[in-house]
Amino acid sequence: MKFTLPWLKEHLDTTAGVETIAKKLTDLGLEVEDVTDPGAALAGFQVAEIIEVARHPQADRLSALKVRTADGVLSVVCGAQNVRQGLRGILARPGHVVPATGVTLTKAEIRGVASEGMMCSWRELGLGEDHEGIIDLPGEPEVGMPAVAALGIEGPVIELKVTPDRADCFGVNGIARDLAAAGLGRLKSRDFSPVAPGTDAVTRTRLAFAPGNEGACPLFVTRTIKGVRNGPSPDWLQRRLTAIGLRPISALVDITNYLTFDLCRPLHVFDRNKLQGDLVLREAEGGETLVGLDGRTHTLTAGMTVICDDTGVVSLAGVVGGESTSCDEGTTDVVLEVALFDPLRTAETGRRLSIDSDARARFERGIDAGLVLPGTEFATRLILELCGGRAGPVEIAGKVPEVRGRLTFHTAQIGRLAGITVERDEMEAGLKALGFGVDGGPDLYEITIPSWRHDVSTEACIVEEVARLHGYDHIPPVSVPRMAAVSAQVLTPEQRRRSDVRRLAAARGLMEAVTWSFMPEGLAMRFGAAEPIRLQNPIHADLSALRPSLLPNLLAAVRRNVDRGFRGGGLFEVGPRFMAAEPGRQAWNCAGLRFGELRQRNWLEPVRNVDVFDIKADVLALLTAAGAKVDTAQISTDAPDWFHPGRSGRVRLGPQVLASFGEIHPAVLAELGIELPVVAFEFDLDSLPKPRARAVRGKGALQASPFPAVERDFAFLVEEGVTVDAILKAIRQAEKQLVREVSVFDVYRGQGVEPGKKSVAVAVRLQAQDRTLTEPAIEAVSQRIVASVAKATGASLRG
Repeated sequence: MKFTLPWLKEHLDTTAGVETIAKKLTDLGLEVEDVTDPGAALAGFQVAEIIEVARHPQADRLSALKVRTADGVLSVVCGAQNVRQGLRGILARPGHVVPATGVTLTKAEIRGVASEGMMCSWRELGLGEDHEGIIDLPGEPEVGMPAVAALGIEGPVIELKVTPDRADCFGVNGIARDLAAAGLGRLKSRDFSPVAPGTDAVTRTRLAFAPGNEGACPLFVTRTIKGVRNGPSPDWLQRRLTAIGLRPISALVDITNYLTFDLCRPLHVFDRNKLQGDLVLREAEGGETLVGLDGRTHTLTAGMTVICDDTGVVSLAGVVGGESTSCDEGTTDVVLEVALFDPLRTAETGRRLSIDSDARARFERGIDAGLVLPGTEFATRLILELCGGRAGPVEIAGKVPEVRGRLTFHTAQIGRLAGITVERDEMEAGLKALGFGVDGGPDLYEITIPSWRHDVSTEACIVEEVARLHGYDHIPPVSVPRMAAVSAQVLTPEQRRRSDVRRLAAARGLMEAVTWSFMPEGLAMRFGAAEPIRLQNPIHADLSALRPSLLPNLLAAVRRNVDRGFRGGGLFEVGPRFMAAEPGRQAWNCAGLRFGELRQRNWLEPVRNVDVFDIKADVLALLTAAGAKVDTAQISTDAPDWFHPGRSGRVRLGPQVLASFGEIHPAVLAELGIELPVVAFEFDLDSLPKPRARAVRGKGALQASPFPAVERDFAFLVEEGVTVDAILKAIRQAEKQLVREVSVFDVYRGQGVEPGKKSVAVAVRLQAQDRTLTEPAIEAVSQRIVASVAKATGASLRG
């Protein structure tokens, strides 16, 4: 949001300078991003009059001028063709810096003729593109007048970083209201008194929404104004718009742009003679098109709010007007449109069509419903003043919605939430100056919320208003409690899960990375995207699609590390991956990898590269930290195809996939230019089962047993294709109450084992909770284990 100091002072009666205003705005929570003064570069430039023009004796295209200044007559050599006796323009003297070029002027001789300055063009002053001739000031400005005053330069310019909740501060009047409430002046009001209408015919307006969708536009106001002259807008308006970065177009268009920033009141003007019939507000039908004022043809989808005449769509409500009914220099009759459009529909329409406009930015944040009719009157008055014409009566469709909410406010909340004490009179005066209704007291108030403050809904919001007027610097510093002590109250279960996973991943030696959410389209398809989710405006050609997986960008980080001499390491990332372009089609994912050597060379053990079992240990530990019951999980061999087919797997709970892990496929590593082995894992945090409440002690919780444990070893002969996981699962199911631990300690193929089979040796730990196991009991359990494994896998005990 940009505005100029003179513009602000039309709303705020104050003597404060720009530095004081900028500091107060920041104190109020309206962050000042920049303050620029376009006139500062013209300090010392002044008005001068050409009193004599002569041809340069050595150059046909140059003129030798005598220029009158406040200090006397100077000689100036000039190449402009519009020089003439009596012209008053802007003179730069030796020592001045030309804004457009940065060149410091000096006295010089140009082909034998002395030149003691330069008569400037608009481009040389950085105020326009006109370089055909020097500036020819209208009227007779006083010789010696500062250039800033003579040119009417608008400034200084203040730029604010307005947060989305403060929609009222997207208008200069809202900013002035905050400053007045903070004691920096008196708020002035625009003239919103009704304009007496003539008897000209009106343009009928009708709302035609399906039942239940009336909220798309509860109020639509139009006014026909005839006999206007749509020439260039006056200098003051052009300078004001130019100062904030807008290009003046014509008086009618400039007025609409001006009010958008002045009152945060977007509006639109149609050329009445280009409209066919009345105006109807309705929902678009799929496939309709509109050529917008942005020069693009937009294909509309069903449900978008549109303004139509008998020919079809002529404007996209709250977003952009149509070219077919736009005003130009031949416009004589206009229809002024002032409406109240639904913020969500406006935002969705602009996003779908990739249209960013000043009107959309305000409508989607919510504008003042109480300013529709007053804004109509002020806009009418400004059009009549600048363009002439006759205003017809106001045509209203719908009604002004009741948006002034009420809430009960306890003054004790100020001390509880902000830690400050504010006097009752100060609090009441501040809230009333901001537009709030204040009734009751001294401890309990009924607060009426003004129509322009959509962001205020709770007592905490009122505390914020009181605190920022009182001064954030008056809030006493307090020590912040440790996060571990308050995380259970502050964080959601999902946030705690992500935090736990991050902490454990770091504790296991993985370094956290934060990578782009984008990647090349080909890489996105290689990692699971059936169709890449393309960006309409990518920041780089290689970052043109949203990531379906976190692994590709982590692998790219591995390549960069290997290129810089790192022979091993580990990375992880917790962040969103994207399944589709629609909002909500994303999931929080955890991915990690290890590459190259597992650890640095040392004298205790030999160096080895990472393998699938290293990453399996990582993923099982992280799943446990996330609350998943991995002790009952199964390992399948159907990992995605970017993993090695024989050295990878998936962690499952029945049909549900918890995670994928394994070695990255050699072909993928070759495509990415990585020559070291890489093992990786990935899982979606949001899809993991919610952790169950911890079991109550003595009611099913597994406790340490005071009775001795017994270990028995089994060697099973099975077919080569039988997985070890199937054997372990069968053992656990054979006797759930007594089998405490199961582990594989040997897999043998070779002499004594027939081809096509393997021997799997398993250690089983047995322990009862309530007794010492006797030999007959142990033997009975062993037989059940053998039978269970045989039934599940066809195994037999090895002799």
